[in-house]
Amino acid sequence: MSSEKTISAEQYLDNYRHSCAHLLAQAVCELFPGTQLTIGPTTKDGFFYDFLPVKNFKETDLPVIEERMREIITRKYDIVGGQVEKEKARPLFEDNPFKMELLDGIEGDSVGVYHQGDFYDLCRGGHVENIKVLGNFKLTGISGSYWRANRDGQALQRITGIAFADRKELKRYLMRQEEAKKYDHRVLGKQLDLFTFHQESPGAAFFHGRGTQVFNGLISYMRKQLAGTYQEIKTPLIMHEDLWHTSGHYDNYKENMYFTQIDEQTHCVRPMNCPSGVLVYKSGLHSYRQLPLRMSEFGMVHRYELSGTLHGLFRVRTFTQDDAHIFCTPDQIRQEVTACIELAKKVYATFGFEKVSMNLSTRPEKAIGNDALWKAATDGLVDALSAAGITYGVDEGGGAFYGPKIDMKVEDAMGREWQCGTIQVDFNLPERFDLSYVASDQSRQRPVMIHRAIYGSLERFMGILLEHTKGHLPFWIAPEQVRVLTITDAQKEYCEQLVTTLKAEGLRVSSDSSSDKINAKIKRAQVSKIPVMLVVGDKEKENGTVTLRYVNGKQEFGLSIEALKEILNTKQQV
Repeated sequence: MSSEKTISAEQYLDNYRHSCAHLLAQAVCELFPGTQLTIGPTTKDGFFYDFLPVKNFKETDLPVIEERMREIITRKYDIVGGQVEKEKARPLFEDNPFKMELLDGIEGDSVGVYHQGDFYDLCRGGHVENIKVLGNFKLTGISGSYWRANRDGQALQRITGIAFADRKELKRYLMRQEEAKKYDHRVLGKQLDLFTFHQESPGAAFFHGRGTQVFNGLISYMRKQLAGTYQEIKTPLIMHEDLWHTSGHYDNYKENMYFTQIDEQTHCVRPMNCPSGVLVYKSGLHSYRQLPLRMSEFGMVHRYELSGTLHGLFRVRTFTQDDAHIFCTPDQIRQEVTACIELAKKVYATFGFEKVSMNLSTRPEKAIGNDALWKAATDGLVDALSAAGITYGVDEGGGAFYGPKIDMKVEDAMGREWQCGTIQVDFNLPERFDLSYVASDQSRQRPVMIHRAIYGSLERFMGILLEHTKGHLPFWIAPEQVRVLTITDAQKEYCEQLVTTLKAEGLRVSSDSSSDKINAKIKRAQVSKIPVMLVVGDKEKENGTVTLRYVNGKQEFGLSIEALKEILNTKQQV
């Protein structure tokens, strides 16, 4: 094993987390004899291990397991291992069918085996040299999983943890997590009466009136950005299975699709919108003069996700994409991808996401199309990124099955990164659907198809925005923008006149003219995160003015109605 002194900090952290996964597995084996181990890789913030237990783990088991992990650390085992001949490794794992399957699937005559004390595991390494350094971790949860992520395979249980080589980093992470819990979008959704979830439709959000206002606000804003450059289309939710065979989704994505029988024939509930855009394009003959042809659609899709992975608006089974499909000539790729990048940056900045990072995701192991098409598509994205002067990372094998892509991530107010938008260059679907356009020499040529989404999923983006703003949505998209508060019953009539006046300006306004004290009314409005409160008493009624109070406590006194309308209308603009 390489010395810890000669590796990078990044590699050491990965080794640290990998060693924590082995420590977790050892603790589980000691506490729950008969448990079968599967795999235990590292994650972005820590590690997990998948188990087949004799009896399912419970959340109350986590502190017990964590305590045993810390006890094992006191034994100060060295982590020793390396390549071992397969035949010598087999006796170590002969009672574990999962490990034997992994062992048999490894090419060559040797496999990696590491041990600490009497605990052995099949793995490639690397690790820290001694478990005594593994104190900076915490187990965070139990969830369901499947062997090799195949829902037809063996159901397992996953124990997840976080780990950092620096104890201060662990503390900072845990503090951020505690803050994030307070502003969990699921909590805010209920508190602000935006949406709920019901077991009658797992993985699907039920948007209430206020939540629908926000959802439609996202759509309205995007429509404004696309006006004049995109044509909006609307296509069916359910289509015959033949379409999905042609597109390649059936062979590459069927485990995530829903099926239904119509007229004794199999139809699919769409998991993606792209084949719909293809059919719209194919419905007519196109000249090179019409290209680029840009189509947008706010299309609902359905994807089967494992129940254990569902998480509020972040991971659902039905959601709406702000999809767009651009059909262009090869020499228009750079300008179109560049325009998509600029649009994304503008949209994210509008919502307060100033830090945006981009990754180029290349051909995955499971893909359609030949090498030449993939190279042309990848080169087109690289060309556009370089032309825009953007520094980007590379996610090898992270592309869609039909083409490479640019993934766009935003950083929220708590320093977390969220993958939202994507831009994909696709030579494959035009080929599979035999798309063409008439070139200047009257020949038939194949167009390039660019898939583009900025929000990605409107539901997910809404959840991200709620947590980013801690529920204090921007004024222009807030479901309730203004609440008028009376100090006494004597201002009720003036209050309602204000409501009528401001509604005529297109503002979303309500009133609180109850007999409660003004402090109670202000507190209610603050809890509901209303951006603007208008306090009216006898003085305001007499002078025809208002006291404007922002949710942060800042106030402006004696504002005329005209001055108020100017302020609010300015805040309404985006």
